[in-house]
Amino acid sequence: MSSADNRSTSVTQESPHTLSLRHQVLIWGGLFLLTILFLWIFRPILLPFVVGLTLAYLLNPVVNWLQRLGISRSWGAMLALTGVIVLLVGLLLAVVPLVATQIGGLVVRLPGYVGDLQGLLRQWAPQFTEWLGPERTAQLQGSLTDLIGRAVEFVGLATTTLAQSSLTVLGTIAVLFITPVVAFYLLVDWEGMMLKADDLLPRRYQGEIRGILNDIDRAMAGVIRGQGGVILVLCVYYCTALTLAGLNYGLAIGLIGGLLSFVPYVGFLTSFTLSLTIALVQFLPDQWIFVGIILAIYGVGQFLEANILYPKLVGQSININAVWLMFALFAFALLFGVVGLLLAVPLAAITGVLTRYAIAKYQQSSLYLGTEPVAATPAPVAVEKPAAAKPARRTRATTEK
Repeated sequence: MSSADNRSTSVTQESPHTLSLRHQVLIWGGLFLLTILFLWIFRPILLPFVVGLTLAYLLNPVVNWLQRLGISRSWGAMLALTGVIVLLVGLLLAVVPLVATQIGGLVVRLPGYVGDLQGLLRQWAPQFTEWLGPERTAQLQGSLTDLIGRAVEFVGLATTTLAQSSLTVLGTIAVLFITPVVAFYLLVDWEGMMLKADDLLPRRYQGEIRGILNDIDRAMAGVIRGQGGVILVLCVYYCTALTLAGLNYGLAIGLIGGLLSFVPYVGFLTSFTLSLTIALVQFLPDQWIFVGIILAIYGVGQFLEANILYPKLVGQSININAVWLMFALFAFALLFGVVGLLLAVPLAAITGVLTRYAIAKYQQSSLYLGTEPVAATPAPVAVEKPAAAKPARRTRATTEK
């Protein structure tokens, strides 16, 4: 009896069309390590290719729609990229000078706002002393002063770094000229690349791997398209609302809050801290109503983000813990700089998909279920019975006798 026959009687036999847990760990772990090694080696030159790939992924549905209308894929890619370039150039010419001026003024004026806010706290100290007592008032004042100082230091550093990084990116020739070329060729050959990648899948495990890749595609769509939509809507909302409320540097603060919203809570807290600090100094003591308007703006913004934007645009496609997402952002930014910051959320989403799949495989394995392979019992050997003797064939000559 062959070993294949023995394995066929095992209780823990895997389906011939599924990958074992060991194979999953080896394959996906190896791919992850190769990806990290690739990013580390080529990180100085990856930025235009990463931006081009992201742009192609975003525009692929548009090109597919144009192709269904009868436009060739090459012309569809050209039209989509031209529209994006015209839109970006218009925004740069119209918005960037104003935003750069406001950000520069905010960075210069921020220490003065902090000093004015500390003066307000000292002015209100007698009232707090009556309510809380001298010891608790001193503790509260010291804690608030320390907290404001740390928050403003962090905000100033983050704002300066963001502005410098944005100007560096916009001023890089590689990003401006190579990115559209990369995006165009990826869009033109997108379907061919997907078919070639599908042909390389092992035939035996093709269905299972396709399921994993579909989950990854949904996660990536949620990250890039959904999160991008959330950032865009929040930027427009906060910039418009804060500017209409009359807050100094409202356009810059709204833009900072919207752009940083891809990091959980960081965008909201940064923008809220800046707005509240400036509002208290700008509107008090005579215009409490405007401070209330600023608070209402952020209350409505949080409601929109948590109950409408994320459920509708992102949904459950990412399904990543906020702590893990923040760790991934800081870790990849530390290792790979701007490229790591762009890739952190997509790679975290992919890692989440693979981790959930590995957990599902583990829960189906004998290691988790506690079952042991049953020793194969030899199959009974069929004993062939001797064939009965056939009667002799009577010949014509015999019958005639």
